[in-house]
Amino acid sequence: MIEKEKENGPTFPVKTRPAGGVSPAVWRANLPSGKRRIMPVTARLIAAIVWVFSAEVAAGVPDLAREQRMADEIEDVILDGEADFLDDGTGHRFLTIQTESEISPAKGTVVILHGRGLHPDWANVTHPLRVGLTRYGWNTLAIQLPVLEKDASYNDYFPTFRAAEPRIEMALEQARERTAGKVVLLAHSCGSHMAQHWILQHGADALSRFDAYVGIGMGATDYGQPMREPFALARMPQPVLDVYGERDYPAVKRLAPLRRAAIAAAGNPLSVQRVVADSDHYFVDRGDALLEAVVGWLDTLQ
Repeated sequence: MIEKEKENGPTFPVKTRPAGGVSPAVWRANLPSGKRRIMPVTARLIAAIVWVFSAEVAAGVPDLAREQRMADEIEDVILDGEADFLDDGTGHRFLTIQTESEISPAKGTVVILHGRGLHPDWANVTHPLRVGLTRYGWNTLAIQLPVLEKDASYNDYFPTFRAAEPRIEMALEQARERTAGKVVLLAHSCGSHMAQHWILQHGADALSRFDAYVGIGMGATDYGQPMREPFALARMPQPVLDVYGERDYPAVKRLAPLRRAAIAAAGNPLSVQRVVADSDHYFVDRGDALLEAVVGWLDTLQ
């Protein structure tokens, strides 16, 4: 019996597969030659698309379309601060949010790096610090870091760290131009991985671009995915604040003694480690407590 079957638009005459007893190889051998050619071609095309997508993730190609969607969603609803775009040197313009200090003159500028797959006005951590620090005399500059698809893991993100390097440098350069005060680099979670990757790659040049460092929730990865690089803390002569939540991820808490030892080895007397009580990795409903911890430490730098 001959029937008509549609595949991607065109129709092809095909034989209906008999019920029972006929192997796939025999059934396929009795298909018209055109149909036999189309089936493997379609399969190869699908496989090629999957391979290209997987290769892009493995190669650390940021998802610029998703990044643009996030920028479009938040740019027009920012109530505090001004949205702007900086060029990363490749022609790609990434979102930044500048928020001016409520006190003049400003003490300096805090450049804020968000966590994995998020954005510079994220409701937890980023927004409370971006806006809250301005009440205490600090300008803030929160920037968009490279993102991948929503379910991407730490291992997926690791190759994208290099794409964050020019963004961090451009933000710090702009911060230095904007203020005569200190420039502080503040990074949460995967943002801290990206910042420390940049420091490990560029050494003294990277370290010369900022005056103090705040790392929040440092060391967070995924289950079964250990850190691919060491912390750069022992190489940082600047004052360092290591802050994490009392209910943070196990890896963050487990690595706290290692981070504390690295900070001590660097030898800056203003460097400290702080735990924010009753807080998880994202400081949900604890933004004020996180802000208090950061502001209290920044005051020791003056």
